[in-house]
Amino acid sequence: MSTTAAPRGAHLTRRLIQLYVGLALYGVSSALLVVAGLGLEPWGVLHQGLAERTGITIGVVSIIIGAIVLLLWIPLRQRPGLGTVSNVFAVGLAMDGTLALVPEVHGLAAQAGVMAAGIVLNGVATGLYIAARFGPGPRDGLMTGLHRRTGRSIRLVRTAIEVAVVVTGFLLGGSLGVGTVLYALAIGPLAQFFLRVFAIPDDGSATVTARPSGQAILPQ
Repeated sequence: MSTTAAPRGAHLTRRLIQLYVGLALYGVSSALLVVAGLGLEPWGVLHQGLAERTGITIGVVSIIIGAIVLLLWIPLRQRPGLGTVSNVFAVGLAMDGTLALVPEVHGLAAQAGVMAAGIVLNGVATGLYIAARFGPGPRDGLMTGLHRRTGRSIRLVRTAIEVAVVVTGFLLGGSLGVGTVLYALAIGPLAQFFLRVFAIPDDGSATVTARPSGQAILPQ
């Protein structure tokens, strides 16, 4: 397999670009799911429900919830990275910015198209963000911290958190629908694929091909 070497400065620059492009696109993708109106990702359901109840924009709600979740890292002894802190602000700002620019869509065909674009773009954003290796998102850090402290499996902890989040968000008025189900089914394979596409080697050199292993942790 051929490789193309790059200076360490260029390596870091690429990682930073991937981090912030990924976070911005994650916010854009979440906004597209809102515009589609066919159901949001689990945490999006909660954010939308709280936004409906408080009158605060969904992006600002996302920032507030991210900050609260990050505070929960303290008793769990989790250490945030640059990506963790950036996630709290960048995703919400990009989400509100997109919602201010993208018009409403009408008709099931248009809604389905926007929904599909949002799900795929979310997978792209996830691959970019995680491959940059600047730390997990606040919500995933909560998951891994609870896993470590309780001894329960990652699958059980994540399922319990997301079920609680979805139910709470739905009761508050968040959008739960076919988009929620399709997102749950598609995001794992999409994230894993784009992790391979955007992977950056650990040794400070950029390679044309890279094969990360392991299951994706979503930047929530």
